[in-house]
Amino acid sequence: MTIHFQERYAAHPADFPGYDNARLRQDFHIGGLFKPGEINLVYTQIDRFIVGGACPADEPLELASIEPLKAEHFLERREMGAINVGGPGRIMVDGKTHELAFKEALYIGAGPRQVTFESVDPANPAHFYLNSATAHRSCPDRKVGLADAEKVELGALETSNHRVINKLLVHGVVETCQLQMGMTELRPGSVWNTMPAHTHSRRMEAYFYFELPDDQAVCHFMGTPKETRHIWMANEEAVVSPTWSIHAGAGTCNYTFIWGMAGENLDYDDMDKIQPSDFTSAGR
Repeated sequence: MTIHFQERYAAHPADFPGYDNARLRQDFHIGGLFKPGEINLVYTQIDRFIVGGACPADEPLELASIEPLKAEHFLERREMGAINVGGPGRIMVDGKTHELAFKEALYIGAGPRQVTFESVDPANPAHFYLNSATAHRSCPDRKVGLADAEKVELGALETSNHRVINKLLVHGVVETCQLQMGMTELRPGSVWNTMPAHTHSRRMEAYFYFELPDDQAVCHFMGTPKETRHIWMANEEAVVSPTWSIHAGAGTCNYTFIWGMAGENLDYDDMDKIQPSDFTSAGR
């Protein structure tokens, strides 16, 4: 079997303060996404979002349905975004081939779709990072590269958060039902992402960290402003944040991360910001 999945449940903010490190990792941390010849998925009850990875090796990998979906086809009632963070690859959708180079994205609309992943060179396999959300309508498939993205430059080296946000699969660039995905690249000397931190009650979010050297790490922060916790992240690992949780991180060097969101709105700027000073006064 080339497709594996886990099922996880939602969390209540009142329960969160009692979580130890093991429970945090069990519920929110996602590792082991890119095993050669496998598709690995985590189905979370937080907005029924799916985080996954496909790493085709010598043979193509077909995206089959999984038991929790109760559907004949994986995308029967879902949409999906795929971003390649490995070697050159191809995604075949209903017989049409989409070539994806490093950091290129593909949006795939809902329906009884036949999807297959393939690496151009098995010795340098593609790593397709996947996000999928429920969809009540089908939108057109579309490939998006960094040159097509809506770009926003934020932060400064003085505050260690100089970064470029590449909005890839978002409203205004690609028509989607509810899924949004993008990529934030931190500049050398900057390590903080998403500052000021924020929450957005109308959508959840997942982060995927990559371009992180093996001997470095990112400390990801989550929880309510009054009860924050952290999870240490390695290269090519993901973390899921509920709607009530902040999501921010600081690395031991600069890195890149992919954010994916799903919920009831497509307004990127719909968020409640929490300033750094709010965290220092939260426990007083």
